[in-house]
Amino acid sequence: MAHPLDRPVWSALTGRQAHLALGDKRALRFDPGFALFAAAADASPGSLAALGGLNTSPNGLGMIEAVDPPLPPGAVVRSKAAGVQMIAATLNSGGRPVAFEPLGEADAAAMLALATLTVPGPFFEKTHRLGDFVGVKVDGRLVAMAGERMKPEGFTEVSGVCTHPDHRGRGYAGALMRVVTQGILERGEQAFLHAYAANTGAIALYETLGFRARTPVTYTVLDGPA
Repeated sequence: MAHPLDRPVWSALTGRQAHLALGDKRALRFDPGFALFAAAADASPGSLAALGGLNTSPNGLGMIEAVDPPLPPGAVVRSKAAGVQMIAATLNSGGRPVAFEPLGEADAAAMLALATLTVPGPFFEKTHRLGDFVGVKVDGRLVAMAGERMKPEGFTEVSGVCTHPDHRGRGYAGALMRVVTQGILERGEQAFLHAYAANTGAIALYETLGFRARTPVTYTVLDGPA
């Protein structure tokens, strides 16, 4: 039986985040205001054609799969990268705490601006609504944040981790990830995340928190309409 994290997008959109899904039983995608991720039900021609039909946003479609997925007919690949999926059932002790605060609708513009500047991954005008986010503010200005994204049953993804370039090297990313991960574990879930396989520095940080590599993944982004 396949693990739900082998196909995290499909698992999330057919489960706890079905209310954010567009499409049908052949293929699903997140509402593009929230995320660009999508998945086909299987590799059948009908499912792949349906997946291609969901590629209506200029931001395109993103796929994260443990097995390199087949593409819709005529799809144009914007990028493809090797990644690693990591999982944490417990949180390592240690780490330097920081003063943080929950983030919400009042912070939406600042969150989008910080993510646009630092590019931690796809982040759009409604991404902050996918789960709990926390941040560090300096003189009232948001300088670091971390939060939640995909939510397959029993799991929640840690994502949106970023720090303004002027405030890096102060341990904000690790501290905020620890806060988010602790919240996930306290709900009785396991935390997971995705990293580029080549980003060894980030992977080393995640390992200090208690994350361990679960499986390689392929992250593919298809171009959307012009």
